[in-house]
Amino acid sequence: MSLAVGTPPPPLWNRHTVTEQEAPMDERHRDDLIRAVRDLAPELSTRAGDIEQARELPADLLDRLRAAGCFRMFVPRSHGGYEADLRTGLTVLETLARADGSTGWTVMIGAETPHLLAMLPRERFDKVYADGPDVVVAGGFAPQGRAELADGGYLVDGRWAFASGARHADWIFGNCVLTGDGQPLPGPTGRPPETRSMLFPAERVTVLDTWHTLGLRGTGSDDVVLDGLFCPAEESFDLFTGVPCVPGPGFVAPLVHFVLHLGAVAVGIAGGALDDMTALLADGRQRLYARTPLADSPAVRERLGRADLNVRAARALLHALADDLWAACAGDPAALVALHPTISASLPWVTEVCAAAVDTCYRAAGGGAARDSSPVQRRFRDIHTFAQHAAAAEGWLGNNGAQLLGRPVELAY
Repeated sequence: MSLAVGTPPPPLWNRHTVTEQEAPMDERHRDDLIRAVRDLAPELSTRAGDIEQARELPADLLDRLRAAGCFRMFVPRSHGGYEADLRTGLTVLETLARADGSTGWTVMIGAETPHLLAMLPRERFDKVYADGPDVVVAGGFAPQGRAELADGGYLVDGRWAFASGARHADWIFGNCVLTGDGQPLPGPTGRPPETRSMLFPAERVTVLDTWHTLGLRGTGSDDVVLDGLFCPAEESFDLFTGVPCVPGPGFVAPLVHFVLHLGAVAVGIAGGALDDMTALLADGRQRLYARTPLADSPAVRERLGRADLNVRAARALLHALADDLWAACAGDPAALVALHPTISASLPWVTEVCAAAVDTCYRAAGGGAARDSSPVQRRFRDIHTFAQHAAAAEGWLGNNGAQLLGRPVELAY
């Protein structure tokens, strides 16, 4: 389930102005992509229990998600992808997560592949996509490995947790502390040791069966291990301050985009819980000792009504921030720097709102929601597992407060 947190605002040189050659996503591709995921959604909902039990997406569903264009949606059109705008990506991810949280999460991770690979040299990026746009990368953002300087590259050891989708990935990366003669190489003055991500073909990496969790069980977020493998310098990249080798607003400040992608998955899970709850109440469900069906309870109606509006508000915030971010990435560096604290603060708020909405559904559903077979229970477990992600920690709310008060924006923890 790895995604980066705690990164500073992107450097000014990691920006550019959109040119005529970087026109928005083709409308036909947008319509086809959204239609395809909406057509898949009912089956994903039906198979959610099987996905959870398998602890990864079944091969046939992965094939259909590829065919729908989910893993190529952010790939540049120059390399066979759709180069989707941020708002389109949020719609796709929310739709999938609304059908099944694990599917939404897994596609989110896989779809962000080109953002990571764009930090490679352009020649290497081109080679990775030479056989088609549906490339999937998994790995770990936390520097849980060590990369010792070697002739032409690095010798890499490490074990990274939360590598979502590692079992179906084409490539796996691990962020490492760089070392020389076994000692960490110092970073810039006053900063931690230097880090760099190492990329390997998936068949060279060991995947350990470690993903036994409360929720998001179908994401296959296992540990991955490397032991003394050589990584050529051209297959390493700077995850946090690297310069993208391809143009386009989608490749400016990608880690900020990722925060909004996460928010779309949270909104999808909450929306799915509301769907499950309204379907449950439609059959006249009545709690033990109650005089009326749950659907006729004023208290239940009020709570569900409030939950629905809160989820709508969370979605509206994400979309508004997405529009602002896309415009800033198209050529407004000052606006981009100002947006970073607000966007990083938005995820814990969105997560809090969505978790509260799911909790409302779970409590209203009665004793049946405690069963593993209950879709409401699965939503409950998924959103609370999601809420444990470091990017959703409450401390990030302080970034927005610091900016409002004119104070320096620092890491929250």
